[in-house]
Amino acid sequence: MIACTRIIIHYTPDFVKHYMKKIAFLASEKPKAQNALTGLQKRYGSYTPENADVIIPLGGDGFLLSVLRDYVDLLKTGVPVYGMNLGTVGFLMNPYQIDDLYLHLDIAQQERICPLHMRAYLDDNKQEVHESLAFNEISLLRQTHQAAHIRIHVDGEVRMQCLVADGVLV
Repeated sequence: MIACTRIIIHYTPDFVKHYMKKIAFLASEKPKAQNALTGLQKRYGSYTPENADVIIPLGGDGFLLSVLRDYVDLLKTGVPVYGMNLGTVGFLMNPYQIDDLYLHLDIAQQERICPLHMRAYLDDNKQEVHESLAFNEISLLRQTHQAAHIRIHVDGEVRMQCLVADGVLV
């Protein structure tokens, strides 16, 4: 008969210093994500996004996109985001896994994303400007009961002179 032994790894201070990341866990309001947040924070600790080496959103694609928008200035400094799927589809997310998180972060393939920059003017006078970054799409919708008259420029070039519609999705 062979006895089975459970191997327990103890992280040395040197290992922690060089390999363990300070993680900011952020979770959607869904109960499943909130429960995962509690378990991950107990196991790995948690930092504010401003003090973290990596941000881990827990939820679905919509929550990931909201985290990207909310922390865009922090992301510009190079802080990576590693989303874990606890939503419905999770097309943009990694699978949720509580074990070996440091290993998964270490072997994750990094992708560079370039958000769309939108600048919208209320009228031709260009006095009222609305600016935003979009990681998925940009939508413009009319704000009155009349159809909107929309001119679309891409990289400084007019792509559509006048679109009369309820809105546009780019």
